[in-house]
Amino acid sequence: MIAKDFHFDLPPDRIAQHPASRRDESRLLVFHRDSGDLEHRVFRDLETLLRPEDLLILNDSRVIPARMHGFKVATRGAVEILLLEEVAPMRWWVMLRPGKRVRAGTEIQLWNRRMQPSELRATVLEKNSEGNCLLQFEGVSNLTATLSSLGELPLPPYVSRSRSECDTEDRIRYQTVYARHEGSVAAPTAGLHFTPELLEKLRQRGVEIRFLTLHVGHGTFAPVKTERIEDHRMHEERFTVPEETAEAWRRARAASRRIVAVGTTCVRVLEHVVRGSGGTLVSGSGRTRIFLHPPQVIRAADALLTNFHLPESTLLMLVSAFAAPGELDTGRLRILHAYREAVRLKYRFYSYGDAMLIT
Repeated sequence: MIAKDFHFDLPPDRIAQHPASRRDESRLLVFHRDSGDLEHRVFRDLETLLRPEDLLILNDSRVIPARMHGFKVATRGAVEILLLEEVAPMRWWVMLRPGKRVRAGTEIQLWNRRMQPSELRATVLEKNSEGNCLLQFEGVSNLTATLSSLGELPLPPYVSRSRSECDTEDRIRYQTVYARHEGSVAAPTAGLHFTPELLEKLRQRGVEIRFLTLHVGHGTFAPVKTERIEDHRMHEERFTVPEETAEAWRRARAASRRIVAVGTTCVRVLEHVVRGSGGTLVSGSGRTRIFLHPPQVIRAADALLTNFHLPESTLLMLVSAFAAPGELDTGRLRILHAYREAVRLKYRFYSYGDAMLIT
């Protein structure tokens, strides 16, 4: 298959720039895999759409204020830093903009959020084949603890904000209400629609709720650059599956209870671990590059709650595989039909947009 097989037309005004006034007031498009039928609901209807004894698995990663601004000490040229991954204390792989001419040894002074020079500096140690830089930070004892005064939430490139805009709304709404473990540079957006009240209603209904952690990397926005999607190399992301979640998954499977994954991040972790451990879910931490696309069969979850994704993206390919396991074209065609209907009915797309339940 080729990436263009997953193209659809999306008017720019359908890309959500702000979240719904209330998290669970987002619209919910329900796609029934057995019939291909579509149903139009509201997210809070999830209380009745999920069954008692369903197992709901969510990603509890927390987005860090990973975007910072500074200048090159030697030239005073402005730079933007996007933290990607910490590899040692105070040492991070980052994306620098502009970064084409940056060389090892370049020193950078960081601004604080008031655009005043801070105590934090960084030195470029090396540059990799992807153009990312390894920075050694100094001037503070703990970079992560300092980010709240220096960094900004790294909103996706399709969400437009000026630096002068107040980001109070984003600091609250670009996190799930259950986010705990810091490390993502993009939100696991399917979970943004949940409220504490809705989660409590689901528990009272008998839905079992468990968590895993996958730290979403900037590569989630990376386009497929190869002609054949099978040749695409996925970005690597870190995950942790707690034993209580693994045990809940095994119990649900043994009892033929439905396993509902919240977001493509959860599906990727579950499928990666299940494939690597002979068909069951085991606890532990690791890294995954798994790329799920038609005609693969996804066995680790029975239903998927997800947002609407970018054309030709790996996330859209995963959703297409989930919609019709083992089929080359059926899932893709059905999902593209559902997306066209969503566009026609003015659903809101991408991170701050509406949701879809594939069941």
